[in-house]
Amino acid sequence: MKVILKENVKSLGKAGDVVEVSDGYARNMLLPKKLAVEATSANMNALKLQNKYQEKVAQENLDAAEELKKQLEPCSVTIPIRAGEGGRVFGSVSAQNIADAAKEQIGLELDKKKIQLTAPIKELGEQQVEIRLHPQVTASLKVNVVSE
Repeated sequence: MKVILKENVKSLGKAGDVVEVSDGYARNMLLPKKLAVEATSANMNALKLQNKYQEKVAQENLDAAEELKKQLEPCSVTIPIRAGEGGRVFGSVSAQNIADAAKEQIGLELDKKKIQLTAPIKELGEQQVEIRLHPQVTASLKVNVVSE
C-alpha cells in the first residue's frame, strides 16, 4: 500500500514522502496514529500543492534575507564600553550587546543567536561581525567598540 507520510517516521521516511508499506503496517500503525494518509489521487494533488506552497514561502524568506543583507551591509554600530589605560577593556562585547545596539542605532531587530562571534570582543576598534540571516545568506556588520 502506498502512503504519504504526515510526520517523520524512523526508518521509513520524512514528512511528505510517498512510501510503499505493507497493508497491515499501514492499517494498524500508520493510519490510526495519523502518521500517514493513503496515497489517493486527491491526497497526491494536495501534497503537490503543499510542496509548491512551501517552495514559494522558502523563496520569499530567501528574498527577504537578501533584502535585509542589502540594508545591513553599509551600516555600522558603535558600542561604548569601559576601558582602562592602554585600551584595556573591562568586560567584553557579546552578541546581545551587538543586537541591542543594532536595534537602538539602526532600527533593525537582530536575533542574538544569528550573530556569529567566535569569541566575545575584548578590544577597542572596528571589527567585522558575521550575521547569519538565512542558511544561504550571511551579512557583515561593522562594530566599532569605543571607550566610554
